[in-house]
Amino acid sequence: MSGSKQLKLGAFMRPVSIHTGAWRYPGALPDANFNFPALKRFIQKLEQGKFDAFFMADHLAVLNMPLNALKRSHTVTSFEPLTLLSALASVTEHIGLVATASTTYDEPYHIARRFASLDHISGGRAGWNIVTTSNPDASLNFGLSEEVEHDERYARAREFYDVVTGLWDSFADDAFIRDVESGIYFDPAKIHVLGHQGKHLSVRGPLNIARPVQGWPVIVQAGASVAGRQLAAETAEVVFAPADNLEAGKILFADIKGRARAIGRDPESIKILPGVLVIVGETVTEAIAKREHLDSLVHYESGIATLNSALAYDVSGFDPDGLLPEIPQTNAGQSSREQVIALAQRDHLTIRQLAQHIGSYGGLAFVGTPQTIADDMEQWLIEQGSDGFNVMFSFLPEGLNDFVDKVIPELQRRGIFRREYEGNTLRENLGLARPANRFFQPAIV
Repeated sequence: MSGSKQLKLGAFMRPVSIHTGAWRYPGALPDANFNFPALKRFIQKLEQGKFDAFFMADHLAVLNMPLNALKRSHTVTSFEPLTLLSALASVTEHIGLVATASTTYDEPYHIARRFASLDHISGGRAGWNIVTTSNPDASLNFGLSEEVEHDERYARAREFYDVVTGLWDSFADDAFIRDVESGIYFDPAKIHVLGHQGKHLSVRGPLNIARPVQGWPVIVQAGASVAGRQLAAETAEVVFAPADNLEAGKILFADIKGRARAIGRDPESIKILPGVLVIVGETVTEAIAKREHLDSLVHYESGIATLNSALAYDVSGFDPDGLLPEIPQTNAGQSSREQVIALAQRDHLTIRQLAQHIGSYGGLAFVGTPQTIADDMEQWLIEQGSDGFNVMFSFLPEGLNDFVDKVIPELQRRGIFRREYEGNTLRENLGLARPANRFFQPAIV
């Protein structure tokens, strides 16, 4: 294929591997998730491979599973995302820096300020992954005894987005004249006081940081529920939505882009990048053996805790060798829960089997040779299942090195992935327009 369609690739790097057994794999760095020198090497390797972005998920609680499971987790300690990405900005030049920040437990002024700072520090490479946190253990860390109801979280998130982007537009791009002779640092006609008063938020503004290099950091969204898809259609520029097979990917792709078109947005202004675990072997048999070894390293105590978290319901008291019982609705995230239930019903999995599968990694995976993995990625691109992928590595550093050294050249050979970065900012590399300031028109030259 030599056409114009090009894959966009993010790297999911918190945790550095989504697979629960990754830290135990022979040759893996057990502390890779909390090893700054290693993380510097990882991001520089990703930049060598011309990845669009280094993506950091986040969680806001430690005591979110039984201690017997928690003691086996390599995610129990990890860096705060914005702090780490600011440090990594200084050792990279092109790769985007995307971090998760919650609209449920944080305040818009904090978020606007942090991401504007990261965008300036990195020269225009920041991205904000908007999430609505659905974790009762996180609620307890922020003075709340109960979770915020699902639809209410999304209503707050929508208003939160309006406030943050409004704060980023506090100054015109040319507000800071810094005229030494006159002693005028900025033009007071080019500062805007937001004065937001809404149902969920009250923020005066303005932000005490110049407008970001990109205008706004790139907006990323990961929800796949109906409310999440609508939020993505209205606000997102990159969507890290889950899809565990190509047909599901096509449906999600068409739905989000159709919703965007219906409200007057260009569907091409949204890049859909489902997460995918990649395991590379010299042969398919070798790659499958790696996956089986990885899965074997997941203890049942970890698996059942991960399953309970995914379902937002404790099934550990049921017969492990029986089928999954009926799971009641909760306020927790709905899309992952529904996927797990659908998987259990489709494959008639027992709780033990489901725990082993989900506890390792139960989502989309491309397991094979560089050629078969490239085949899969190309098919998703051509058939409009995605615009690319948020790649998750089997274990570090080997899994990352295998992908960059073996799969990337194959994608480049096919003409579906860049050989050089298109620009200096994350927006330029993703092919996204710089948003106009809603309060100030650009000067006419």
